[in-house]
Amino acid sequence: MTARTEPSAAVGAGGRDSRLGPLIITLFGLYARGEHNWLSVASLIRLMADLGVEAQAVRSAVSRLKRRGVLRSERHEGAAGYAVADSTLEVLAEGDIRIFERNRAAADDGWLVVVFSVPESERDKRHALRTALTRLGFGTAAPGVWVAPGILADETRRTLQRLGLTPYVDIFTGDHFAFGDLSAKVRAWWDLDELTALYADFLARYGPVRERAAAGGTAPREAFGMYLPMLTEWRRLPYRDPGLPLSLLPRDWDGERAGALFEELDRTLRAPAREHALSVIRTPLGSTA
Repeated sequence: MTARTEPSAAVGAGGRDSRLGPLIITLFGLYARGEHNWLSVASLIRLMADLGVEAQAVRSAVSRLKRRGVLRSERHEGAAGYAVADSTLEVLAEGDIRIFERNRAAADDGWLVVVFSVPESERDKRHALRTALTRLGFGTAAPGVWVAPGILADETRRTLQRLGLTPYVDIFTGDHFAFGDLSAKVRAWWDLDELTALYADFLARYGPVRERAAAGGTAPREAFGMYLPMLTEWRRLPYRDPGLPLSLLPRDWDGERAGALFEELDRTLRAPAREHALSVIRTPLGSTA
């Protein structure tokens, strides 16, 4: 596995895989925000080339992100480039906490319960609510009753406010008082088998990367080639696992081992990867638009 071939496998031949967009978002989230929220077209294409992605695939993916309102075109000093939309910046800032802090609830943190009522004439709002709660990591305790660990209260409130969905929602916090085995209920409310499989895949894919990085001497460009796909793969997992209490999860939960692997790779690869990225971003390259 090389720094070029592993990321190519992650995004698919020619960059057409659906993970190419998230890879670009990861790149902007890591490096554009500290560079006046802007990357030139030239630096973006060069960095993606270091991940084994062809320029045309990058341009196509960026076009899709622009249509979705994630990125916008901007010119700086005559050079063409892209900035992250304001709404996306908010999402990235919230994601930093979920991804890098890895908060996990304790049994006494209680639960967050969300119920909502949306008129039939506003079915798009119902879909938006379900999508938002799913992305936050909520499980479904019953039709129309969504549940999550109590530690997500503030994030849930901010997200629903940002999306303009608060008129349809009530949020409650409290304890599970009765009845039945809560561990069994948690397994019913969340698809833990699917989540276990995702963590196992992360461990299998990036365990060898840890061994390679631990051997020492990882050059900045090589570190960049390992770090970006790893972080892109990881950043969806803390949303699928909302930090459920370990006491309610299966014994030897893979999420803990996967989290430890992520932290080690982040600690080892982040700085040299950033060194390479900034060396490209801060080199005057002109416009390739």
